[in-house]
Amino acid sequence: MDQTSYKNLFHLNGKTAIVTGGLGILGQRFCAGLAEFGANVVVVDLDEEKTKAFAKQLADRYQTKTLGIACDVSSPCDVKMMVSKVIHEFNEIHILHNNAAHKSKDLNAFFAPFEQYTLEEWRNIMSVNLDGMFLVAQAVGSQMVQQGKGGTIIQTASIYGMLAPDQRIYDGSYYLGREINTPAVYTASKAAVIGLTKYLATYWAEKKIRVNTLTPGGNESGQNDTFKKKYSVRIPLGRMGQPDEMVAALIYLASDASSYVTGQNIVVDGGLSAW
Repeated sequence: MDQTSYKNLFHLNGKTAIVTGGLGILGQRFCAGLAEFGANVVVVDLDEEKTKAFAKQLADRYQTKTLGIACDVSSPCDVKMMVSKVIHEFNEIHILHNNAAHKSKDLNAFFAPFEQYTLEEWRNIMSVNLDGMFLVAQAVGSQMVQQGKGGTIIQTASIYGMLAPDQRIYDGSYYLGREINTPAVYTASKAAVIGLTKYLATYWAEKKIRVNTLTPGGNESGQNDTFKKKYSVRIPLGRMGQPDEMVAALIYLASDASSYVTGQNIVVDGGLSAW
């Protein structure tokens, strides 16, 4: 019998991990999980002051090296500069969590019915949810190829990139005080993330760069009771997810514990997609 330490396979000591969308509800948990398992964590989001402050919190709590960088992932110049800053600070990049997704400034446009949805808003959301994924994967993946040591890329999709939303659950449903739905652009963008992942997994396989998708189901984050009850009825486990429940899957995909896993979609949805 060999002496493999299965516990040690999950360690991320000495590895540098970039998390885009690092200030989001899930993003903060993802950053914390990576830091707790020993990674140097680069928090990437739009607000420079907040990214630096959160990075410092992580460093103080987990005694690891961190860096906060402001970056608009839809901007090729910003993405290139972000990667340069990470290399200047840490020399190499080993893990990318391609996690950023757009929060529209115009919620009326974002939640508009499909028949009235504007091309401007469609492109606005796609510029981050898909174009940003492409730009960051391209820049970081190119750096990993140059390093010649492989790496791992995890891209966040959504259960609604796999399934159509049940429109019936939105009657009387509110999020942070406003009526909500899931627009088609969100579903289309997240489905594209899954496709991009599969392409990159095979494209970079010979470079030993693994690429996988992490697909969360619905998580509690400010929805009203009506939404939570209607959504939970659809879930075999009978409830919505909690943000902390998404983190273990990320650690698995980021670590050597998943060394033979690439091109896969790890779904953490309470069983919704099993119906």
